Amino acid sequence: MVGLGTVNFALGGSQMDLGHVGIIDAMTTQSKSTKTGGKKVNKAWLHDHINDPYVKLAGREGYRARAAYKLKEIDEALHLIKPGHLVVDLGSTPGAWSQYVRRRLSPDGAAAGDLNGSIIALDLLPMEPIEGVTFIQGDFREAESVVQLEAAMGGRQADVVVSDMAPNLSGIASADAARIEYLIELAIEFAQNHMKPQGTLVAKVFHGGSYNEVVSHFKAAFQTVKPFKPKASRDRSSETFLVGTGLKLSK
Repeated sequence: MVGLGTVNFALGGSQMDLGHVGIIDAMTTQSKSTKTGGKKVNKAWLHDHINDPYVKLAGREGYRARAAYKLKEIDEALHLIKPGHLVVDLGSTPGAWSQYVRRRLSPDGAAAGDLNGSIIALDLLPMEPIEGVTFIQGDFREAESVVQLEAAMGGRQADVVVSDMAPNLSGIASADAARIEYLIELAIEFAQNHMKPQGTLVAKVFHGGSYNEVVSHFKAAFQTVKPFKPKASRDRSSETFLVGTGLKLSK
């Protein structure tokens, strides 16, 4: 997590998120443990995490984080990622979503070898290399990072953009809602400028003060908008995902 002045963002996963629980929920857990004398809370969270079936499955199947199964559920339900696609992964670290996309674009579903398609990933934090994935370390809120993305895309438009970006909580509801909404606005703007007309944006959002506004942004930008709560997303987590397909043409 990187502090930027008074605003502390983590755009995507963390190298230490123990299965990419979701930054907001992990930070909420830590905050509760601090306020309630809760080493017990931390121990309970760690116990639940270690025994989480998706954490165990990720270990067996070679995924860096349990978050891979969230995207997997969405993709299998809606059939979004197909051979030959260009997929952009925003907030990619530690890389579980890129790993899943890489396997989807492999003729044999393999983690290495032939790849029928392209994957470009970006995160503020470093990410260990994944074969076939072009990674850019940068701040998505900065124009320079978007220029780097454009260069990597080489004039092509994305078929699918996936965003697991999320801000850290400050504890100030209005500020947190604004930060969440801002990241979603950036992801939508990127999709509008760099995605095929019939492409799809999948973005992590959170139920809370900005949820209705975020849904409104999606509906203004896409012909079809579907909320999706994967089984791999913990019940206590406030996260859900919005899937927008088919860009609305600006008048």
